[in-house]
Amino acid sequence: MKTHQIEIQKFKAAANNLQGQVVFKIDTLVSPRTPIDGIEPSSLLIMTEQNARVLMALLKTQIAEFDSKKPKSRHGRHG
Repeated sequence: MKTHQIEIQKFKAAANNLQGQVVFKIDTLVSPRTPIDGIEPSSLLIMTEQNARVLMALLKTQIAEFDSKKPKSRHGRHG
C-alpha cells in the first residue's frame, strides 16, 4: 500500500452519487509519505480549522440530501 500526506487547500463542491457516496471536488497537495518503522502505514489527511468547518457544513448538507430521499415511515419509530 502506498501512503501519502494529503493537504486540503480548498473544498470546491460536494454531491451525492447514485452509488450512495458523497463526492468532494477539492484542491489538494499530495506528497508521498514514508511509514515510520513499527507503525502501520497510513495516509494523512490534513486541513486547517477553516477547511474542517467547511467540510462539516458540506457533510451536513449532503447527509440531509440522503435523508430526504429515504422513504418516510408512517408509523414512526418505537423505542
